[in-house]
Amino acid sequence: MPGEAIVLYGLKTCDTCRKAKRELEAAGNTVKFVDIREDADLSAKLPIWLKAAPEKLVNKSSATWRALTNAEKAKAGTNGEKALLSKHPTLIKRPVIEHDGDVLVGWSKDVQAALLA
Repeated sequence: MPGEAIVLYGLKTCDTCRKAKRELEAAGNTVKFVDIREDADLSAKLPIWLKAAPEKLVNKSSATWRALTNAEKAKAGTNGEKALLSKHPTLIKRPVIEHDGDVLVGWSKDVQAALLA
């Protein structure tokens, strides 16, 4: 829905985040970019994001995930996601998009369809 503010959480260096921002703006949306490492209030946001997208939020294909110990990885399946994602924000699947009360994770065809239609 062009014209409504969209908040995009990601990393400045993330190609997918830059692509999502560019495409959203090209569709006429106002996009506020928030860097998850530097500017996001993860203690407030993570509970909301985990409730909205519990299976999608932890990026298990990331280099950060592969570098974790088995004990740290085990936390992702035992409701320890908040602590794990707070400690390692780069584990958050990006972008996380807040729009009109919804939380969308990633830049899949479904997310694009919901925001660019």
